[in-house]
Amino acid sequence: MTEIPVYLFAGFLESGKTTFIQETLEDPEFNDGEDVLVVVCEEGMEEYEPEKYPGKNVHFLYFDSPESMTKVAMHKAQREHNCSRIIIEYNGMWMLDDLLEVMPKSWLVYQLTTFADANTFESYNANMRQLAYDKLVGASLVVFNRCKDGFDKMPLHKIVRAVSRMTAIIYEYEDGTIENDDIEDPLPYDLEADVVTIEDRDFAWFYSDIMENGEKYYGKTLQFKGFVKNNVKLPDKTFLFGRKVMTCCEDDIGTCAFMMVSKNAGKVKNGQWLTIKCKVNPEIFDAVGNDLKILQVLSMEKAEKAQPEVASFM
Repeated sequence: MTEIPVYLFAGFLESGKTTFIQETLEDPEFNDGEDVLVVVCEEGMEEYEPEKYPGKNVHFLYFDSPESMTKVAMHKAQREHNCSRIIIEYNGMWMLDDLLEVMPKSWLVYQLTTFADANTFESYNANMRQLAYDKLVGASLVVFNRCKDGFDKMPLHKIVRAVSRMTAIIYEYEDGTIENDDIEDPLPYDLEADVVTIEDRDFAWFYSDIMENGEKYYGKTLQFKGFVKNNVKLPDKTFLFGRKVMTCCEDDIGTCAFMMVSKNAGKVKNGQWLTIKCKVNPEIFDAVGNDLKILQVLSMEKAEKAQPEVASFM
């Protein structure tokens, strides 16, 4: 099965998606003559101008609701025009899962770029947090446009970093100049301490960082609070240990846990709160892949529930 690359552009109405796609299709370095299918899920103020493209190789498919999106329609349009690339302008009010569930299996998202108006995105994030989070969580790049000289970038930076520490951010000013985000994100704990102590309020940031940048924790001794989650069959002398984390809203609270290796694993009880001191051993840390990390227990003691009990990025 030949993979068809998909370039996915998301963002709320009037965030600059159409303008960027139009300019991309006018660029002969991108639009080199191969047939391109543009899937349009939103009609804003800007309109596409096919007469400006280098050739007659751009084809359009329109959907006016999530329910109207079908795998059959997408596959038919792509096959009919023999398109080797797909561009999707996605509606900011629709959840991305609605698209991913009906996309043809041969379509592979190469990049998700999220566009946002720097003047309105804080309001969207405050009032429609789940929709905003949905467009940030998988984005490799976030573009804040319509920026004004001297504006405070930090609130926008923090919104993105609460979702991902790896997403690239750029700011596009009203005069067309572009600035890369170079704000450093110091960790809320001292990674050079003999024992790196993770406070209750910082667990979500810690878990996100160690999962994305595990190598910088190699050899470190950590101490943090969590609860035992022994509700699945595990190897001898191991148990799951972590916290509940809210990344977006109450609907997406889930347990973020590590596999702990300890000779006393058989003595802990499911749901028990502990403070654990542990070692990040490079030889076992990544032994089961990226979905679960293994830590070597040095000591553990009973503890009260964390405050707050559910960790978050707020």
